[in-house]
Amino acid sequence: MPAPKVPNEERLFSLVLALLSTENGLTKSEILSTVQGYRQRFVHSGDNANLERQFERDKDDIRELGVPLETIEPPEQAGNNQNLRYRIPRVDYELPEDIAFSAEESTLLGLAAMVWREGSLSEGSRRAIVKLRSLGIETAEPVLSYAPQVRVRDESFEPLREAMDRRVLVNFEYLKPGEQMSTTRLVAPLALVQHQGRWHLYAKNPATDTFKTFLLRRIVSSIQRSKKTFDYPTDDAAAKALAGLEEVWQSNLAHLRVEPGTDAATRLGKRRGAIMHPDCELEVNFTDLNIFADELASFGPEVIAISPPALRSAVIERLTRTVADHG
Repeated sequence: MPAPKVPNEERLFSLVLALLSTENGLTKSEILSTVQGYRQRFVHSGDNANLERQFERDKDDIRELGVPLETIEPPEQAGNNQNLRYRIPRVDYELPEDIAFSAEESTLLGLAAMVWREGSLSEGSRRAIVKLRSLGIETAEPVLSYAPQVRVRDESFEPLREAMDRRVLVNFEYLKPGEQMSTTRLVAPLALVQHQGRWHLYAKNPATDTFKTFLLRRIVSSIQRSKKTFDYPTDDAAAKALAGLEEVWQSNLAHLRVEPGTDAATRLGKRRGAIMHPDCELEVNFTDLNIFADELASFGPEVIAISPPALRSAVIERLTRTVADHG
């Protein structure tokens, strides 16, 4: 009987709680065998290669969310990756002691948690909720008799997953960045993968026999299922999709200048692979230029994009537009 599927959000949340609760850290084996979302699939004295790859992706996602995940190497076992220990130091993660919430504020935070549990929020919202829930913030009495409910993932996620199960072609409208008009795509959906906190569709174009990865947030129509089926192999589709996205991420390197002690310095500096130089210049990899430009612009004067030129121009364009809109 297959193990029950644990939602990604629940697995990541459980991992954060486990790593917060240990001073000395947990080994990979301890995490995979005990933490909710891993333990259901863990095979004692068996092959856990797929589960280990999932853990590596989860570590990247947690760091992407701004969580200070540490890796500890025991001095007496240097070089042995199986004995590395992982933890989240509370001193770097908890809110300052001089911050307190009133009863009304705690209630609103609790309501936000309910919305997140039922719905789909931005990455910034998910960052906040993961942190608040790990701090144990509870609400005594609700002030509202209802909570809004929205979908957990992009609207297109479930229809695409169903089309994958039925192995049928789908078509949808896709809006590429910088373009005003969407284009119709007819593809065979092979895999849905999450990379850097965003969902992507890996698909094959039957007309050109080529593979392409689509960002779900750029699908601007409902998913229409075709009656045509496909028989393309899908066993390694997810691995190929993630490998392709990782290659793009590796090839895109941004040079930034951040104001020390700011939110931008903290969040960007804790990203996977980020390198902070003494002069407050930061090297950060990114996957999608337009999404990253949106994020950098949201930090305002806390960060300056130095290079590549296309990223710098994109950030300046967004800031200029914001000033014009609020001028």
